Amino acid sequence: MYIILDNSFSMQAKGQKGELLKRAVEDLLEHTPENQNFSLITNSETFWNTDIKSIRSNLQNLKYSPSPFQLESAMAKIKSHKSAFNKDVVIISDAVGLESKQLKSIDKDFNTFFIVPKAEQKNNIAVDRVFIKQTLDNFYQISVALSGYGKDFKEVPIALYNNGKLIAKTLVKMESNKKIIDFTIPKENFHGYVTITESGLEYDNTLFFSISKPEKINVLSIGESEKSVFLSRIYTKDEFNYNNYTLESLDYNVLDKQDAIVLNELKEIPQALQTTLKSFVEKGGNLVFIPSNENSPSNNSRFLSNFGNIQFKSLQKTEKLITKIAFNNPLYSSVFEKQITNFQYPSTKSSFVINSSNPAILSYEDQSVFLTSVQNQIASVYVFSAALNKTNSNFINSPLVVPTFYNMAQSIQKTGISALTIGENNPILIDVLLEKDEIVSIKNKEESFIPVQQILNNKVKFSCNDYPQQAGNFEVYKQNEILKNISFNYNRTESNVVPTDESILSDYTTSETIDTIFTTLQTNRTDTELWKWFVILTLLFLVIEVFIQKFVK
Repeated sequence: MYIILDNSFSMQAKGQKGELLKRAVEDLLEHTPENQNFSLITNSETFWNTDIKSIRSNLQNLKYSPSPFQLESAMAKIKSHKSAFNKDVVIISDAVGLESKQLKSIDKDFNTFFIVPKAEQKNNIAVDRVFIKQTLDNFYQISVALSGYGKDFKEVPIALYNNGKLIAKTLVKMESNKKIIDFTIPKENFHGYVTITESGLEYDNTLFFSISKPEKINVLSIGESEKSVFLSRIYTKDEFNYNNYTLESLDYNVLDKQDAIVLNELKEIPQALQTTLKSFVEKGGNLVFIPSNENSPSNNSRFLSNFGNIQFKSLQKTEKLITKIAFNNPLYSSVFEKQITNFQYPSTKSSFVINSSNPAILSYEDQSVFLTSVQNQIASVYVFSAALNKTNSNFINSPLVVPTFYNMAQSIQKTGISALTIGENNPILIDVLLEKDEIVSIKNKEESFIPVQQILNNKVKFSCNDYPQQAGNFEVYKQNEILKNISFNYNRTESNVVPTDESILSDYTTSETIDTIFTTLQTNRTDTELWKWFVILTLLFLVIEVFIQKFVK
């Protein structure tokens, strides 16, 4: 016998007799025969060839798992255990997220039963994400996104905490299934969480996040100084460390120390610089490429092939207006309060045709690309299709130029919100010099672990795989020195407690309790054994009758 017990977060929902998982555990403890041998498979742990007495304490202390219920994974574990006997499989799950294609993983020879506990409370509100809506001189305006599942929501209190201290609180009414609430906080280190109080699931009521006090961003442009004057007006000294070099005066040793590099109309890009810039982007630096009309399309394409599939074609000497903005692109996500169509259209007199599978950020009136980007997990490469000097374009005089170049230089590691999702394994970069045998560790009061890490000159790149096990606020340490605040959260995939389609289990036997299944199995097997005895006795009586008839004659 194999018992699959779903301990994902959706099993926190409350049924007639309390939380679904706790009631399922009680059912197992009360009604599993003590002499019954079985294997127990949960989302987070597996117990092979055991009995109820041996795992009683494990079941009583079973915690919710951040991993969603994966039927295929559990079935693969069962199939890996070869047996000469038929297999009884009992699946205890609320069926949230269960799809018909997952049921195909169940072997037809398995004697399969489902116990599907149902939630009484179908309404749930989740804190989905937090983002910086606007950056002011001394304050951040942050937005908290809520999602509601169900209908007829009651007002819920929402509170914001920094380092354990309440700093804001209000009531929220969910008029629809989506809601955004804004808070204004000081522009300094934030290490806390936002939380709501409601009667649905608990795990998605709190979202932990951190904001580091802004550091100056290092930006370097390479090109003629007269063509780079507009950059010095955007990258001002209060927020940026900005420098411009001509190609001849460039010091390659300073490139690794930058957060963003702008290639401003270079007539050629030496191979040594191409190699250095490829490494720069791989280590998390943003790159902005402004082409020169004097550089050939093939040279541009060859250089950009280091970062992705962007092909420069012929130079078109036709004046075109830049008329379309991708408002949903991360570059402009916090720039516009509403979509606009009547802005002052900048133009270019000549531009290269660009072939790319990447979406356009800014487009011409003929839908061709003016600005696009290639992104990896930690950096972006922004590519213009036209030179921006005053002779060729008036883009640098338009209102768009400031938010475009300002945001292209932003380093998410220095200016963004840290609110990572456990299990997503996105790489993280921090500025720190480590010796060869030194490592960084991540910990808080309850948990500590060492992430997978790689030293990149003056930076460390690390990823956390499935750690930590519990959501919360953490610190990144170099020995006893705190390098960075960091926050982790559970994935919100379990927030909707309504099963996808209950009818998909119509081909399987479903029961209310484990007791019913044990009774059914016992009855079926007892009945089978009786029939066998009846057949054997019938044959025996026939043989005896034949012998009696012989002897009587």
